[in-house]
Amino acid sequence: MLQTSLIFDFLDPVYGTLKEYADPALRLTAGGFLIPHGAQKLFGWFGGYGLEGTAGYFEGTLGFSNGLLAVLASGSIEFFGGALLAFGLFTRPVAAIIAGFLLVALTFHFGNGFIWTDLGYEYPLMWAILVATFMVRGGGRYSLDRLIGKEF
Repeated sequence: MLQTSLIFDFLDPVYGTLKEYADPALRLTAGGFLIPHGAQKLFGWFGGYGLEGTAGYFEGTLGFSNGLLAVLASGSIEFFGGALLAFGLFTRPVAAIIAGFLLVALTFHFGNGFIWTDLGYEYPLMWAILVATFMVRGGGRYSLDRLIGKEF
């Protein structure tokens, strides 16, 4: 069996101490970063256009036949789903819904190539993969799922 060792052995205590907080930090970040995007769509916060403005964009630019329904769905997934993911409540099903949503969202970016600065699909693909890890791993030790004794 191959033996491995740290390049910087003196950091072993730091790694050991912080290791258990890496997943919750990532879950809080992923969920927390989705919330403002949903708030833009649903409430017009953070420079967003709210329901009507975003629905018009979804219909006129993206080609949705019912922009309002699309905005309610996507905004709710981002806002409420992001909050549930951040707190680790119903983590697995919520992560699956968010990952699916992000995979659909990235299809609207395919025509722009890969790079996000050209509005490519890089960003939604990265977030879909990140969120999908919580579908597999669950909310973890520091989650509301764990607190209530259920692993969804």
